[in-house]
Amino acid sequence: MEVDLDLIAKSMGTAVPYIGHMGIEVTAMSEGAATALLPDRPELHNHVGSQHAGALFGVAETASGAAFVGGFAARMGDVTPLARNAEISYLKVARGPIEAKAQLGTPVADALAALDADGRVDFSVEVGMTDAEGNTVATATVDWNVRLRDSES
Repeated sequence: MEVDLDLIAKSMGTAVPYIGHMGIEVTAMSEGAATALLPDRPELHNHVGSQHAGALFGVAETASGAAFVGGFAARMGDVTPLARNAEISYLKVARGPIEAKAQLGTPVADALAALDADGRVDFSVEVGMTDAEGNTVATATVDWNVRLRDSES
């Protein structure tokens, strides 16, 4: 079954209402990778006028989830994904729109094989966030747990 990742990326703000609320846009999605954009809006700023730490976390988690969806798109009806843990490092003041690029730390084929063998799989997604000048402003790792729906308890 052919999956239209561009269509899925464009619909993530509807499928996950929080993403739409934040104004985050998934701008690219491929097998195990994705890019998301955090807009520069006053309501996302902190007390010094830069992007709020929570907004940066939100775009990182969104990009990580989109990377997961890009790898598991054909199986989305069979699985329940949950972010289990996340760690973020704020490296520079983040001003303007922020681009988050995410990549699964495990090859998609290996993750799918583990899912089929065990009914579940755990993996990490690495995310780098940059400003419009290309400066890395933050990095994050999001750990995901994916279970087959019929193996949930």
